[in-house]
Amino acid sequence: MSLTNILILVGFSLGIFFLSVFNRTRILRNPLLLILSTGVIFWLQPALPIRGLDFWLPVATLSLVVMGWVVTSKPEERNSRASLITGGMVAATVLAIALTRYFGMLGVFTPSRPPQTTVVVIVLAVIIFLVCMGYVITKMGGLRTRPYKTIIPGSFPYVVAIVMLLGVLVALKLPVLTAWLSGVLRQWSGQSRELASALDLRWLGFSYIAFRLVHTLRDRQNGRLPAMALDEYFIYMLFFPAISAGPIDRSERFIKDLRQPFIPSADALGGASKRLILGLLKKFVAADLLAMIALNAANAAQVNSTGWAWVLVYAYTLQIFFDFSGYTDIAIGMGLLMGFKLPENFNAPYLKPNLTQFWNNWHMTLTQWFRAYFFNPLTRALRSAQKPVSVWMVILITQLATMLLIGLWHGITLNFVLWGLWHGLGMFIQNRWSDWTKPLSADIQQKPGLNKAVTVFTTLLTFHFVALGWVWFALPSMDLSMRVFGRLFGMGA
Repeated sequence: MSLTNILILVGFSLGIFFLSVFNRTRILRNPLLLILSTGVIFWLQPALPIRGLDFWLPVATLSLVVMGWVVTSKPEERNSRASLITGGMVAATVLAIALTRYFGMLGVFTPSRPPQTTVVVIVLAVIIFLVCMGYVITKMGGLRTRPYKTIIPGSFPYVVAIVMLLGVLVALKLPVLTAWLSGVLRQWSGQSRELASALDLRWLGFSYIAFRLVHTLRDRQNGRLPAMALDEYFIYMLFFPAISAGPIDRSERFIKDLRQPFIPSADALGGASKRLILGLLKKFVAADLLAMIALNAANAAQVNSTGWAWVLVYAYTLQIFFDFSGYTDIAIGMGLLMGFKLPENFNAPYLKPNLTQFWNNWHMTLTQWFRAYFFNPLTRALRSAQKPVSVWMVILITQLATMLLIGLWHGITLNFVLWGLWHGLGMFIQNRWSDWTKPLSADIQQKPGLNKAVTVFTTLLTFHFVALGWVWFALPSMDLSMRVFGRLFGMGA
């Protein structure tokens, strides 16, 4: 997001803060959050070359959220009157945005001219019909939690929903599929299919929304999901400070903040202001300055010396931290202004003495999500297998698979695969080394001076391992990455 966009969102958050001074209940806050979060996904959606797509993708987001609630809510949670009011507010917001096509407001709420209002009304009617059908089916008991014999344990509807979400995620992350889908959409809209590109489909926040949807589906499947009304589910899924880059909050924690009356105070305003200022400095001063000399495809192709190669790598290592952690600070600051304490995402990760601790403190909500919904279930499955699997093999498989998926989540390319494998193998080696050297480590800890020296050494070693890993992450091809590695170690022409 641009600085202007962020400042406007901060203004919205401040507005809710000051309104809460006069209204210390949820009467005003929840409707405002619902309308703002619905409108923001249209406003922040990037402009796309396919006609009308930058309007329909936010509509698709809203549809997914509604269907997610229909699947995960229990009969006793479905208050028909409250759900109709919520649906009416969301539909009215979408229609109001669609009507801007007639008032010369291009670029104010949507990046391109919205489709004709009659088309929008028809689509909303279809969505409402599907939601009503889903509601009737669930009322009749069609989505019971009776287990089906599937590869993935659990009830069939949840499995289908999760597989569909993952399928869309793969289609958006795999350039070949994205380009093909772009061609199909171009053909439907009467545009040239030959101009199709993987960049034509940029769906605002879909990765983070998909993670939240999978979280609610799996927790509902396991009986751990808290009861949520439709408006609460909408606000949780689309909470505008965290829509584009996280952090990935858990529903039980978020709903607790949402239901608790927010009492504004000077301390809350001061704490939020500090986080906002820190985040803005990180993102728009430190990260933007470092970006001028950070590793990228253009700089990598021109670097001709070992010294400059290391400068590029160090600059990128710091830039990506200040960029992501800066946005997290901004999101947390906006949340505090509205009574939400979003989870921390970064805790001095470059100062950790081993790779496991680095990942426990880097993009923590992402790591925790994969640990809860992939790493732990996979570990349990391997350990409970009929044919015993050795401990070291369980560790190797789970760490490689988890880090590979985290790499692929960023993009389905060879370089992201290599980045994931780099960290997966690194964590496996570190785990085995720590296990083998436990007696030596215990002796070292008894000697403060030596322990401090070893900690400094392992921290520097971990930092450089992570920094070198960013070479795979930052560059688009393996050939260019290998060229940079050659420069870093004094090899290559």
